[in-house]
Amino acid sequence: MDLDRVAAQLGVPLTEVERVHLLAGDRPSAPLPDKADAPAILDRLAVRPDDAAEIMEGWPDPDSPLWTPELRWLLDRSIALVRADLGGHGWLPPGPELPRDRGPAWRHLYVYGYLALVDVVRAFHREHGIADAVTWTSLADLGRNLAIDRRMNREGWPVMQAWLTLHARGSIHELGRLQYHPADTTIGLHIPEAGPITPQAVTASLDEARAFFPRHFPDRQFTAFTCGSWLLDPQLLEYLPEDSNIVRFQQRFELEPYEEPEGLDADVEVLRFVFRSITTPLDQLPRRTVLERAAVDHLKAGRHWRWRRGSFPI
Repeated sequence: MDLDRVAAQLGVPLTEVERVHLLAGDRPSAPLPDKADAPAILDRLAVRPDDAAEIMEGWPDPDSPLWTPELRWLLDRSIALVRADLGGHGWLPPGPELPRDRGPAWRHLYVYGYLALVDVVRAFHREHGIADAVTWTSLADLGRNLAIDRRMNREGWPVMQAWLTLHARGSIHELGRLQYHPADTTIGLHIPEAGPITPQAVTASLDEARAFFPRHFPDRQFTAFTCGSWLLDPQLLEYLPEDSNIVRFQQRFELEPYEEPEGLDADVEVLRFVFRSITTPLDQLPRRTVLERAAVDHLKAGRHWRWRRGSFPI
C-alpha cells in the first residue's frame, strides 16, 4: 500500500500513517465477528441503540461502497498494531484521528477494530483464569464512552480511541466501582462514570482488587495503587466539604511533588469530566452542584486546575 496515497485519501498526516505501518508491520490482524452476531455483542458491550445502529450501518461488508481500500488498510493494520501489544499498559493511539463527519465507516473505524479484538481479549483473560463476566464488564466501557462522546457532540473521541486500546489489550479490569490498570509494579486506578464514589464502594472495590491480582497474575509483584487525576488536586479542598466523596477519595493518597504534565491540560480535563464539554463558554456551563460551581468559579477567577499523581500501598 502506498502510504502517501493512504494519507492523502484519508486526509491525515503522513507521519500518522507511517506510525501505523511501523508499529503494525506484517503482524497478524484479527477478523471481525460475523455481522449477524454483532448486535448481541454490541448489547453486551453496553452500546446504546443509537450508536449500535450507526455501527451496523457502517459495517465493513466486503462489497460496502463506504469502505475504500485505504480505510480497509487502516482498519486491518490498526487491529494488528493493538493486538501486537496484547497485555501492554502504555498509552497507544490506534491510528490517526479521522474526519468523522464523512460517515459511519469513518466515525467508527476504531470501534470495528475494538470488536475484532473482543475474542482475543477474552482468550487472553482466560489464560489468566479471569472470569468471562469480568472481561465483559471491563469491555463494556466501550458503550459508556460512545455515549459520553455523543453527549460531547463528538468532542471526546480523540482521547477515548486511545484510552480504549487498553481494554482491547486486556489491560483494564473493572472490579466494582473502580477500574484497574496494572503497570510494572503498580496498579493504576480509574473512576468510570457510574455514580458516586462513596468510601464504602471504593473500599469494597479495592478489597476485590487485592485478591484479584495475586490470583490472576501471581508472577507479578504489585506494591502500590496509583492514580493521576485532577480529582487529586488539593485546590478542591477550598470548595468541597470535608465529608465529600472526592475529598475522602483524595485522603487515601500520598501525593507526589507537582510537575507540569507534558501534553495534558488539567483545565480541559476538568471541563471534560465535570461537564462533558470542552468548548462551551464558562458563562454557559451549568452550576447545579458544588463541584460544577467550583470548576467554573476557579477558572473564571483566572486560576488553573492541576493534574496530580498519588499512591498508597496495596
